[in-house]
Amino acid sequence: MTSRKFEFEGATGDTLVGRLDLPVDGKPAAYALFAHCFTCSKDLKAATNLSRALNEQRIGVFRFDFTGLGESEGDFADTDFSSNVADLVAAAEFMEREMEPPQVLVGHSLGGAAVLQAASRIPASRAVATVAAPSDPGHVKRNFGAKLDEIRERGEAEVTLAGRTFTIRKQFLDDLEETRMEATVRDLDRALLIFHSPLDEIVGIDNAARLYEWAKHPKSFVSLDRAGHLLLDEADSRYAGTVLGAWARKYIDAGPAPDEGDAAPESEEGTVVARLTGSGYRTDVMAGGHSLVSDEPESVGGTDRGPSPYDLVNAALGACTAMTLRMYADRKEWPLEEVTVRLEHGKVHAEDREACTEEDGGSRSKIDRFRREISVEGELDREQRERLLEIADRCPVSRTLEARGEVESRLAEE
Repeated sequence: MTSRKFEFEGATGDTLVGRLDLPVDGKPAAYALFAHCFTCSKDLKAATNLSRALNEQRIGVFRFDFTGLGESEGDFADTDFSSNVADLVAAAEFMEREMEPPQVLVGHSLGGAAVLQAASRIPASRAVATVAAPSDPGHVKRNFGAKLDEIRERGEAEVTLAGRTFTIRKQFLDDLEETRMEATVRDLDRALLIFHSPLDEIVGIDNAARLYEWAKHPKSFVSLDRAGHLLLDEADSRYAGTVLGAWARKYIDAGPAPDEGDAAPESEEGTVVARLTGSGYRTDVMAGGHSLVSDEPESVGGTDRGPSPYDLVNAALGACTAMTLRMYADRKEWPLEEVTVRLEHGKVHAEDREACTEEDGGSRSKIDRFRREISVEGELDREQRERLLEIADRCPVSRTLEARGEVESRLAEE
Protein backbone atom coordinates (compact mmCIF):
# COMPACT_ATOMS: atom_id res chain seq x y z
CA MET A 1 0.00 0.00 0.00
CA THR A 2 1.02 3.65 -0.34
CA SER A 3 0.33 6.25 2.33
CA ARG A 4 -0.13 10.01 2.41
CA LYS A 5 -0.13 12.23 5.46
CA PHE A 6 -2.83 14.86 6.02
CA GLU A 7 -3.65 17.50 8.60
CA PHE A 8 -7.14 18.78 9.30
CA GLU A 9 -9.06 20.68 11.96
CA GLY A 10 -10.67 18.57 14.65
CA ALA A 11 -13.92 19.20 16.46
CA THR A 12 -12.29 21.45 19.09
CA GLY A 13 -10.19 23.43 16.60
CA ASP A 14 -6.94 21.55 17.15
CA THR A 15 -4.90 20.24 14.21
CA LEU A 16 -5.30 16.50 13.83
CA VAL A 17 -2.95 14.29 11.84
CA GLY A 18 -4.22 11.51 9.63
CA ARG A 19 -2.81 8.93 7.25
CA LEU A 20 -4.50 7.86 4.03
CA ASP A 21 -3.60 4.32 2.95
CA LEU A 22 -4.22 3.63 -0.73
CA PRO A 23 -4.07 0.62 -3.05
CA VAL A 24 -0.70 0.27 -4.73
CA ASP A 25 -1.87 2.15 -7.85
CA GLY A 26 -3.30 4.98 -5.74
CA LYS A 27 -6.82 4.52 -7.15
CA PRO A 28 -9.30 3.28 -4.53
CA ALA A 29 -12.83 2.37 -5.53
CA ALA A 30 -14.20 3.46 -2.13
CA TYR A 31 -13.01 4.81 1.22
CA ALA A 32 -13.16 3.71 4.85
CA LEU A 33 -12.64 5.75 8.04
CA PHE A 34 -10.86 4.03 10.93
CA ALA A 35 -11.11 4.90 14.65
CA HIS A 36 -8.36 3.61 16.94
CA CYS A 37 -8.74 2.21 20.45
CA PHE A 38 -8.72 4.21 23.72
CA THR A 39 -5.38 6.06 24.21
CA CYS A 40 -3.92 4.22 21.18
CA SER A 41 -2.95 5.84 17.88
CA LYS A 42 -3.51 5.48 14.17
CA ASP A 43 -0.14 3.71 13.89
CA LEU A 44 -1.06 0.66 15.96
CA LYS A 45 0.16 -2.40 14.04
CA ALA A 46 -3.32 -3.92 13.96
CA ALA A 47 -4.62 -0.77 12.23
CA THR A 48 -1.86 -0.98 9.64
CA ASN A 49 -2.67 -4.61 8.87
CA LEU A 50 -6.40 -3.89 8.59
CA SER A 51 -5.66 -1.04 6.21
CA ARG A 52 -3.41 -3.18 4.05
CA ALA A 53 -6.07 -5.88 3.75
CA LEU A 54 -8.72 -3.31 2.80
CA ASN A 55 -6.35 -1.78 0.26
CA GLU A 56 -6.08 -5.18 -1.38
CA GLN A 57 -9.86 -4.96 -1.89
CA ARG A 58 -9.33 -1.50 -3.48
CA ILE A 59 -10.69 0.32 -0.41
CA GLY A 60 -8.69 3.36 0.71
CA VAL A 61 -8.43 3.83 4.49
CA PHE A 62 -8.15 7.11 6.38
CA ARG A 63 -6.96 6.72 9.97
CA PHE A 64 -6.10 9.57 12.29
CA ASP A 65 -5.06 10.37 15.84
CA PHE A 66 -7.81 11.69 18.09
CA THR A 67 -7.25 15.05 19.80
CA GLY A 68 -4.32 14.93 22.22
CA LEU A 69 -3.02 11.55 21.02
CA GLY A 70 -0.27 10.44 18.66
CA GLU A 71 0.76 13.24 16.31
CA SER A 72 -2.39 15.28 16.80
CA GLU A 73 -2.46 18.52 18.73
CA GLY A 74 -4.60 19.31 21.76
CA ASP A 75 -4.76 18.23 25.38
CA PHE A 76 -6.10 14.72 25.94
CA ALA A 77 -7.36 15.83 29.36
CA ASP A 78 -9.84 18.17 27.65
CA THR A 79 -11.39 15.38 25.57
CA ASP A 80 -14.17 12.91 26.20
CA PHE A 81 -16.09 10.25 24.31
CA SER A 82 -18.35 12.84 22.67
CA SER A 83 -15.36 14.82 21.41
CA ASN A 84 -13.95 11.62 19.89
CA VAL A 85 -17.24 11.13 18.04
CA ALA A 86 -17.10 14.74 16.89
CA ASP A 87 -13.51 14.23 15.67
CA LEU A 88 -14.73 11.30 13.57
CA VAL A 89 -17.40 13.48 11.99
CA ALA A 90 -14.78 16.17 11.31
CA ALA A 91 -12.55 13.56 9.68
CA ALA A 92 -15.42 12.37 7.47
CA GLU A 93 -16.14 15.96 6.41
CA PHE A 94 -12.46 16.44 5.59
CA MET A 95 -12.52 13.27 3.49
CA GLU A 96 -15.56 14.53 1.61
CA ARG A 97 -13.75 17.78 0.79
CA GLU A 98 -10.40 16.30 -0.14
CA MET A 99 -11.24 12.87 -1.62
CA GLU A 100 -14.57 11.11 -1.16
CA PRO A 101 -16.76 10.61 1.92
CA PRO A 102 -16.28 7.30 3.73
CA GLN A 103 -18.71 4.51 2.92
CA VAL A 104 -17.24 2.22 5.58
CA LEU A 105 -16.66 3.06 9.26
CA VAL A 106 -14.32 0.83 11.26
CA GLY A 107 -13.61 1.13 14.97
CA HIS A 108 -11.37 -0.77 17.38
CA SER A 109 -12.41 -1.09 21.05
CA LEU A 110 -13.75 2.28 22.25
CA GLY A 111 -13.26 3.46 18.67
CA GLY A 112 -15.87 0.85 17.72
CA ALA A 113 -18.39 2.44 20.08
CA ALA A 114 -17.44 5.83 18.60
CA VAL A 115 -18.12 4.82 14.98
CA LEU A 116 -21.52 3.44 16.02
CA GLN A 117 -22.35 6.82 17.55
CA ALA A 118 -20.96 8.77 14.60
CA ALA A 119 -22.61 6.77 11.81
CA SER A 120 -25.87 8.73 11.78
CA ARG A 121 -23.88 11.96 11.37
CA ILE A 122 -21.94 10.62 8.38
CA PRO A 123 -24.61 10.30 5.65
CA ALA A 124 -22.38 8.54 3.11
CA SER A 125 -21.62 5.64 5.46
CA ARG A 126 -23.27 2.38 4.46
CA ALA A 127 -21.44 -0.20 6.54
CA VAL A 128 -20.04 -0.20 10.07
CA ALA A 129 -17.55 -2.69 11.52
CA THR A 130 -16.46 -2.94 15.14
CA VAL A 131 -13.48 -4.82 16.54
CA ALA A 132 -13.56 -5.75 20.25
CA ALA A 133 -16.00 -2.92 20.91
CA PRO A 134 -17.79 -2.41 24.25
CA SER A 135 -21.58 -2.30 24.27
CA ASP A 136 -21.30 0.40 26.94
CA PRO A 137 -18.57 3.05 26.55
CA GLY A 138 -18.54 3.27 30.35
CA HIS A 139 -16.75 -0.07 30.22
CA VAL A 140 -13.52 1.90 29.78
CA LYS A 141 -13.77 3.06 33.41
CA ARG A 142 -12.42 -0.33 34.45
CA ASN A 143 -9.03 0.87 33.23
CA PHE A 144 -8.98 3.57 35.90
CA GLY A 145 -9.11 1.18 38.85
CA ALA A 146 -8.52 2.82 42.23
CA LYS A 147 -8.24 6.23 40.55
CA LEU A 148 -12.00 6.38 39.96
CA ASP A 149 -12.76 7.76 43.42
CA GLU A 150 -9.99 10.35 43.10
CA ILE A 151 -11.37 11.50 39.74
CA ARG A 152 -14.84 11.92 41.21
CA GLU A 153 -13.63 13.67 44.38
CA ARG A 154 -10.86 15.90 42.97
CA GLY A 155 -12.26 16.31 39.47
CA GLU A 156 -9.24 14.69 37.83
CA ALA A 157 -6.42 12.18 38.38
CA GLU A 158 -3.28 10.84 36.71
CA VAL A 159 -3.94 7.37 35.28
CA THR A 160 -1.23 5.08 33.90
CA LEU A 161 -2.31 3.04 30.88
CA ALA A 162 0.05 0.75 28.96
CA GLY A 163 3.04 2.49 30.52
CA ARG A 164 1.86 6.01 29.69
CA THR A 165 0.30 8.56 32.02
CA PHE A 166 -2.89 10.42 31.10
CA THR A 167 -4.96 13.00 32.92
CA ILE A 168 -8.57 11.85 33.18
CA ARG A 169 -11.16 14.41 34.25
CA LYS A 170 -14.61 13.96 35.71
CA GLN A 171 -16.20 15.27 32.51
CA PHE A 172 -14.83 12.18 30.77
CA LEU A 173 -16.61 9.88 33.23
CA ASP A 174 -19.83 11.87 33.11
CA ASP A 175 -19.85 11.78 29.33
CA LEU A 176 -19.33 8.01 29.26
CA GLU A 177 -22.17 7.46 31.72
CA GLU A 178 -24.56 9.62 29.69
CA THR A 179 -23.96 7.71 26.45
CA ARG A 180 -26.69 5.22 25.61
CA MET A 181 -25.72 2.62 23.04
CA GLU A 182 -28.81 0.43 22.76
CA ALA A 183 -30.97 3.01 21.01
CA THR A 184 -28.07 4.01 18.77
CA VAL A 185 -27.48 0.45 17.60
CA ARG A 186 -31.20 -0.29 17.15
CA ASP A 187 -31.52 2.78 14.92
CA LEU A 188 -28.22 2.31 13.09
CA ASP A 189 -29.82 1.67 9.68
CA ARG A 190 -26.54 0.41 8.24
CA ALA A 191 -24.97 -2.99 7.72
CA LEU A 192 -23.08 -4.03 10.85
CA LEU A 193 -20.18 -6.45 11.25
CA ILE A 194 -19.01 -7.33 14.75
CA PHE A 195 -15.56 -8.85 15.34
CA HIS A 196 -14.78 -10.16 18.80
CA SER A 197 -12.60 -12.74 20.48
CA PRO A 198 -14.09 -15.13 23.05
CA LEU A 199 -10.78 -14.83 24.90
CA ASP A 200 -10.84 -11.02 25.15
CA GLU A 201 -10.13 -10.19 28.80
CA ILE A 202 -10.35 -6.42 28.34
CA VAL A 203 -13.79 -6.26 26.70
CA GLY A 204 -15.65 -9.52 27.22
CA ILE A 205 -17.48 -11.40 24.48
CA ASP A 206 -20.79 -10.58 26.19
CA ASN A 207 -20.42 -7.05 24.78
CA ALA A 208 -20.53 -8.44 21.25
CA ALA A 209 -23.62 -10.48 22.13
CA ARG A 210 -25.47 -7.36 23.29
CA LEU A 211 -24.50 -5.36 20.20
CA TYR A 212 -25.64 -8.19 17.97
CA GLU A 213 -28.93 -8.55 19.85
CA TRP A 214 -29.71 -4.85 19.57
CA ALA A 215 -28.81 -4.53 15.88
CA LYS A 216 -31.23 -5.10 13.03
CA HIS A 217 -30.33 -6.99 9.90
CA PRO A 218 -28.12 -6.94 7.94
CA LYS A 219 -25.80 -7.84 10.81
CA SER A 220 -22.95 -10.32 11.07
CA PHE A 221 -20.63 -11.67 13.74
CA VAL A 222 -17.13 -13.07 13.23
CA SER A 223 -15.22 -14.75 16.03
CA LEU A 224 -11.55 -13.84 16.22
CA ASP A 225 -10.89 -17.16 17.89
CA ARG A 226 -7.68 -16.92 19.97
CA ALA A 227 -7.01 -13.21 19.39
CA GLY A 228 -6.19 -10.79 22.18
CA HIS A 229 -7.93 -7.45 22.62
CA LEU A 230 -5.30 -5.47 20.69
CA LEU A 231 -4.87 -8.06 17.91
CA LEU A 232 -1.12 -8.07 18.50
CA ASP A 233 -0.73 -11.27 16.49
CA GLU A 234 -0.42 -10.13 12.88
CA ALA A 235 -2.33 -13.16 11.64
CA ASP A 236 -5.41 -12.02 13.60
CA SER A 237 -5.47 -8.46 12.27
CA ARG A 238 -4.79 -9.61 8.70
CA TYR A 239 -7.63 -12.12 8.96
CA ALA A 240 -10.01 -9.49 10.30
CA GLY A 241 -9.05 -7.07 7.54
CA THR A 242 -9.49 -9.66 4.79
CA VAL A 243 -12.94 -10.69 6.03
CA LEU A 244 -13.91 -7.06 6.52
CA GLY A 245 -12.93 -6.14 2.97
CA ALA A 246 -14.92 -8.98 1.43
CA TRP A 247 -17.94 -8.21 3.63
CA ALA A 248 -17.90 -4.47 2.99
CA ARG A 249 -18.00 -4.83 -0.78
CA LYS A 250 -21.50 -6.29 -0.51
CA TYR A 251 -22.86 -3.06 0.91
CA ILE A 252 -20.84 -0.27 -0.69
CA ASP A 253 -20.52 1.17 -4.15
CA ALA A 254 -16.99 0.01 -4.96
CA GLY A 255 -17.43 -1.77 -8.27
CA PRO A 256 -16.72 -5.49 -8.69
CA ALA A 257 -14.41 -7.47 -6.45
CA PRO A 258 -10.79 -7.94 -7.56
CA ASP A 259 -11.44 -11.50 -8.73
CA GLU A 260 -14.40 -10.76 -11.00
CA GLY A 261 -12.39 -10.69 -14.18
CA ASP A 262 -13.65 -8.59 -17.05
CA ALA A 263 -15.55 -6.22 -14.76
CA ALA A 264 -12.38 -4.76 -13.23
CA PRO A 265 -12.25 -0.97 -12.78
CA GLU A 266 -10.73 1.29 -15.36
CA SER A 267 -6.95 1.56 -15.19
CA GLU A 268 -4.08 2.34 -17.50
CA GLU A 269 -4.18 -0.51 -19.98
CA GLY A 270 -1.12 -2.71 -19.81
CA THR A 271 0.23 -0.95 -16.71
CA VAL A 272 1.28 -2.94 -13.67
CA VAL A 273 2.39 -1.23 -10.46
CA ALA A 274 4.58 -2.99 -7.89
CA ARG A 275 5.44 -1.31 -4.60
CA LEU A 276 7.76 -2.53 -1.83
CA THR A 277 7.77 -0.58 1.44
CA GLY A 278 9.72 -1.09 4.66
CA SER A 279 12.00 -4.04 5.17
CA GLY A 280 11.66 -7.53 3.71
CA TYR A 281 10.62 -8.61 0.25
CA ARG A 282 6.83 -8.46 0.37
CA THR A 283 5.68 -6.44 -2.64
CA ASP A 284 2.15 -5.24 -3.32
CA VAL A 285 1.13 -5.44 -6.95
CA MET A 286 -1.77 -3.87 -8.83
CA ALA A 287 -2.38 -5.36 -12.25
CA GLY A 288 -5.38 -4.36 -14.35
CA GLY A 289 -7.20 -3.16 -11.25
CA HIS A 290 -6.54 -6.41 -9.38
CA SER A 291 -4.50 -6.62 -6.17
CA LEU A 292 -2.01 -9.36 -5.42
CA VAL A 293 1.12 -9.88 -3.34
CA SER A 294 4.52 -11.22 -4.28
CA ASP A 295 7.13 -12.37 -1.77
CA GLU A 296 10.00 -14.78 -1.30
CA PRO A 297 10.05 -18.02 0.72
CA GLU A 298 11.16 -17.84 4.34
CA SER A 299 14.20 -19.92 3.39
CA VAL A 300 15.67 -16.92 1.53
CA GLY A 301 14.59 -14.23 3.97
CA GLY A 302 11.03 -13.58 2.83
CA THR A 303 7.77 -14.01 4.70
CA ASP A 304 6.07 -16.25 2.10
CA ARG A 305 2.99 -14.00 1.89
CA GLY A 306 2.62 -14.55 -1.83
CA PRO A 307 4.15 -16.23 -4.88
CA SER A 308 7.73 -15.40 -5.79
CA PRO A 309 8.42 -13.37 -8.95
CA TYR A 310 9.31 -16.53 -10.89
CA ASP A 311 6.15 -18.20 -9.59
CA LEU A 312 4.24 -15.28 -11.09
CA VAL A 313 6.05 -15.79 -14.41
CA ASN A 314 5.05 -19.44 -14.29
CA ALA A 315 1.49 -18.40 -13.47
CA ALA A 316 1.41 -16.03 -16.43
CA LEU A 317 2.65 -18.75 -18.76
CA GLY A 318 0.16 -21.30 -17.40
CA ALA A 319 -2.80 -18.92 -17.60
CA CYS A 320 -1.88 -17.74 -21.09
CA THR A 321 -1.51 -21.35 -22.26
CA ALA A 322 -4.93 -22.34 -20.94
CA MET A 323 -6.64 -19.26 -22.38
CA THR A 324 -5.03 -19.74 -25.78
CA LEU A 325 -6.22 -23.35 -25.97
CA ARG A 326 -9.73 -22.28 -24.94
CA MET A 327 -9.87 -19.62 -27.64
CA TYR A 328 -8.62 -22.01 -30.32
CA ALA A 329 -10.97 -24.85 -29.27
CA ASP A 330 -13.95 -22.50 -29.21
CA ARG A 331 -13.12 -21.21 -32.66
CA LYS A 332 -12.88 -24.78 -33.97
CA GLU A 333 -15.97 -25.82 -31.96
CA TRP A 334 -14.02 -28.63 -30.34
CA PRO A 335 -15.41 -30.19 -27.12
CA LEU A 336 -12.63 -28.94 -24.81
CA GLU A 337 -13.96 -29.07 -21.23
CA GLU A 338 -10.93 -28.39 -19.06
CA VAL A 339 -7.26 -27.43 -19.33
CA THR A 340 -4.70 -27.99 -16.57
CA VAL A 341 -1.17 -26.67 -16.98
CA ARG A 342 1.62 -27.64 -14.58
CA LEU A 343 4.85 -25.70 -14.79
CA GLU A 344 8.36 -25.79 -13.39
CA HIS A 345 11.12 -23.24 -13.89
CA GLY A 346 14.86 -23.74 -13.67
CA LYS A 347 18.20 -22.70 -15.07
CA VAL A 348 20.08 -24.99 -17.47
CA HIS A 349 23.42 -24.70 -19.22
CA ALA A 350 23.15 -23.35 -22.73
CA GLU A 351 25.98 -25.38 -24.26
CA ASP A 352 25.39 -26.70 -27.77
CA ARG A 353 22.38 -24.45 -28.22
CA GLU A 354 21.82 -21.41 -30.37
CA ALA A 355 21.20 -19.38 -27.22
CA CYS A 356 24.85 -19.86 -26.31
CA THR A 357 26.89 -17.03 -27.77
CA GLU A 358 30.04 -15.25 -26.83
CA GLU A 359 27.91 -12.42 -25.52
CA ASP A 360 26.13 -14.87 -23.22
CA GLY A 361 29.47 -15.81 -21.70
CA GLY A 362 30.40 -19.00 -23.51
CA SER A 363 29.25 -22.56 -23.49
CA ARG A 364 28.71 -22.64 -19.72
CA SER A 365 26.19 -19.78 -19.61
CA LYS A 366 22.70 -20.58 -18.35
CA ILE A 367 19.28 -20.00 -19.80
CA ASP A 368 15.80 -20.25 -18.33
CA ARG A 369 13.90 -23.46 -18.92
CA PHE A 370 10.14 -23.73 -18.37
CA ARG A 371 8.77 -27.25 -18.29
CA ARG A 372 5.09 -27.28 -19.17
CA GLU A 373 2.81 -30.31 -18.81
CA ILE A 374 -0.65 -29.83 -20.31
CA SER A 375 -3.72 -31.94 -19.56
CA VAL A 376 -6.84 -31.47 -21.67
CA GLU A 377 -10.24 -32.95 -20.87
CA GLY A 378 -13.09 -33.57 -23.29
CA GLU A 379 -14.06 -35.87 -26.12
CA LEU A 380 -11.03 -34.99 -28.22
CA ASP A 381 -9.31 -37.34 -30.67
CA ARG A 382 -5.55 -37.79 -30.85
CA GLU A 383 -5.17 -35.39 -33.77
CA GLN A 384 -7.03 -32.65 -31.92
CA ARG A 385 -4.94 -33.18 -28.78
CA GLU A 386 -1.69 -32.99 -30.73
CA ARG A 387 -2.89 -29.84 -32.47
CA LEU A 388 -3.65 -28.23 -29.10
CA LEU A 389 -0.11 -29.01 -27.97
CA GLU A 390 1.21 -27.18 -31.04
CA ILE A 391 -1.08 -24.23 -30.32
CA ALA A 392 0.22 -24.01 -26.75
CA ASP A 393 3.60 -22.90 -28.10
CA ARG A 394 1.87 -20.01 -29.85
CA CYS A 395 0.48 -18.43 -26.69
CA PRO A 396 1.69 -14.81 -26.39
CA VAL A 397 3.57 -15.34 -23.12
CA SER A 398 5.41 -18.33 -24.58
CA ARG A 399 6.51 -16.23 -27.53
CA THR A 400 7.58 -13.41 -25.22
CA LEU A 401 9.72 -15.72 -23.12
CA GLU A 402 11.31 -17.31 -26.16
CA ALA A 403 11.95 -14.01 -27.94
CA ARG A 404 14.30 -12.54 -25.34
CA GLY A 405 12.69 -9.14 -25.40
CA GLU A 406 14.18 -5.91 -24.08
CA VAL A 407 13.62 -4.27 -20.70
CA GLU A 408 14.13 -0.53 -20.65
CA SER A 409 14.49 1.14 -17.24
CA ARG A 410 14.50 4.77 -16.12
CA LEU A 411 14.16 6.62 -12.85
CA ALA A 412 10.77 8.24 -12.32
CA GLU A 413 10.77 11.99 -11.82
CA GLU A 414 10.65 13.00 -8.15
